[in-house]
Amino acid sequence: MRKPIEIRQAHFPGRAPVDSYGNGGFRFAGMSHRGSLLMLPSGIYGWDMVEGDLLTVECFERVFAEADGIEVILVGTGKDIRPLPAALKAKFRECGISSDPMSTGAAIRTYNIMLAESRAVAAAFIAV
Repeated sequence: MRKPIEIRQAHFPGRAPVDSYGNGGFRFAGMSHRGSLLMLPSGIYGWDMVEGDLLTVECFERVFAEADGIEVILVGTGKDIRPLPAALKAKFRECGISSDPMSTGAAIRTYNIMLAESRAVAAAFIAV
């Protein structure tokens, strides 16, 4: 009898710049990931978000759990920039995190620069 396929939560235990993006995914650290990503001090995680989903406080719980190590979060909202809801912006402020929404492409470019500068940056990238 064959062993069933095990689906695990995607996680890369480190920090890495994004090498490329598009077609619904990302390439980083010599790997590829289909779907959205959270880039945090503790690593890179698959994120269950698609373009157009509501950006809620609950969607960012993993970010808030690591708030002490994050000064700024870049939120790549997809092909176009979308403003963050007031409740989410307020929660980021309450945790001492500056939030900056932008298109996913702009967020990736900014993240890569800030990561190279060893800044306390996190990112949430919605796949395009």
